[in-house]
Amino acid sequence: MDAPRAGIGRITAAVVAMAATLPYLTIKILWLTGDTVGVTAPSLMNSATMVGLNAMTFGMDVVGLLLALAFTMRWGMRLPAWLVLLPIWVGIGLLSQILVSLAVTLLLEGAGAFGNEFLAGWVYLVVYGGFSLQGVGLIVAFSLYARERWPWVFRSGAARTAVPFQHVVGRGSLLVAAVVGGANLYWALGGTAGLDPAVVAARTMAGGIAQTFTGVLAIAGALAYLSLLRGSAPWAVVLSWLGSGSLFGWGLYKMIIIVTAGPLRATVPMVATDLVDLFSLLTGMVLGMAGAFLLIERSGGGVQPVQHPLEGPQREGDRETADSGHR
Repeated sequence: MDAPRAGIGRITAAVVAMAATLPYLTIKILWLTGDTVGVTAPSLMNSATMVGLNAMTFGMDVVGLLLALAFTMRWGMRLPAWLVLLPIWVGIGLLSQILVSLAVTLLLEGAGAFGNEFLAGWVYLVVYGGFSLQGVGLIVAFSLYARERWPWVFRSGAARTAVPFQHVVGRGSLLVAAVVGGANLYWALGGTAGLDPAVVAARTMAGGIAQTFTGVLAIAGALAYLSLLRGSAPWAVVLSWLGSGSLFGWGLYKMIIIVTAGPLRATVPMVATDLVDLFSLLTGMVLGMAGAFLLIERSGGGVQPVQHPLEGPQREGDRETADSGHR
């Protein structure tokens, strides 16, 4: 039996997400081919590090476009779960922060809040606006896709998890997430401990909003995972997903910036923030893996045993295809 066709809601959201990738992909192609449109410091694009980062982020947006396409097609329902869940987990974690930060910054400060010594303000608006639409489209399309493919995730009432290790992981993750989230909230609200004066002077409202969102999601995501251990609830799945994805996605991105030591890296010591970014990455990874194991445990499906291609689902040798009854 073929997978059912995508509904009009899922197709519309996915098309919006695909269209929203085009401005960013266009700008990246121009930059990778030597054009400096929107760049106020052209020398920025000459380094091998920036070329590599532009190529990497171009590839990430292509993955987002392909995921959106998969959500509209029947073959998308047959993709391996990990091939869908891993990139969409990271993608939604990254895009959700941009979506919230852009909306709040525009509301409080207007378009003049964007732009710096490297890029023109319109570049931020075009790119972040595209990211925001892409985020909304992917979140809606994926939610509808997941509700059809894994409907049990959206039902409440699963039994309390009795595996002690998962409770240890949950409590330990909450402890670290509280430190990571608390540090982000402290800096977002004007704290200066651990920051170089040059960094303090360069802080923006958009950056503060992003840090606030990161801090809140870090703590909320860890609390939501602990709630999942006591029983399934859609809101806890969503918060745990967002919190762990945001921690991992932004932690990974910032660690790449730190390791490559390119032009986007601050020129002053940032030991405190670097440590917070490192533990954001690690905490997000642990929460994401723990959440994945928990969902697999509650799916009730497990891993199907290997069958002969023409054996029935109970291996009774009825010469029916092995996928009979597993759709």
